[in-house]
Amino acid sequence: MSRKKVLLVDDVQLLLELEKTFLKGLPVDVIEAHNGAEAIELVHKERPDLVYLDLNMPVMDGPTCCRILKGDPQTKGIPIIMVTTAGKLEDELQCRSAGCDDYITKPINGKLFLDKGRQCIADFERRKRRFSFTTDVEFLKGGESHFGVTADISRGGLYIAVPTSNIPEDPVDLAFKLPLNGNNILVAARGRVAWHNRSDNPLKPNYPTGVGIEFVDIDPEIVKQLEHFFEEALKDK
Repeated sequence: MSRKKVLLVDDVQLLLELEKTFLKGLPVDVIEAHNGAEAIELVHKERPDLVYLDLNMPVMDGPTCCRILKGDPQTKGIPIIMVTTAGKLEDELQCRSAGCDDYITKPINGKLFLDKGRQCIADFERRKRRFSFTTDVEFLKGGESHFGVTADISRGGLYIAVPTSNIPEDPVDLAFKLPLNGNNILVAARGRVAWHNRSDNPLKPNYPTGVGIEFVDIDPEIVKQLEHFFEEALKDK
């Protein structure tokens, strides 16, 4: 099966980089454009399976681009998710009137970003395989050390069981140990809070109260050690 293509369209490179981190590790090829006109050219050239399209851009804005693509028989079937500013009703109305398939608001929530994409592409899969793994993890909050316990781990992040009163704040500086080759290797990384599992309204009832953390800054050598950890975990299954 060929890999899916996802086109990200935004004139702000920082936001493009953020969106690319959400897609990191997924079985998709990412291409990018910086305005609506460039997006139209790339859509005809690359035929992406999904487009995330910013609302406000120079040269050609998102609604104009969306209307053109949805009005073309060759491209009207490509799902378009528009990205707009939170709390602005007029922006939402522009998105809907342009004919987009769905929309999300800034600041972009990574889980929602992927959930919307999954609704448009049937095999738009979640992060790489997670493994049940328990170890103490230390994180900084307000300049002070706090502790939680991991429930699972993947190449892209981990889940920390902590009480609601002790939820980490972005960015999260982490330290935990992995048992590799008979030694406990200290892992240090920086992450972001990807989702909450609160006791009063849990997203995953079978998980303890806590947070899912996505790695955003981690030493390449640590990544190699994590890869080795997963290789060993797979051998044991």
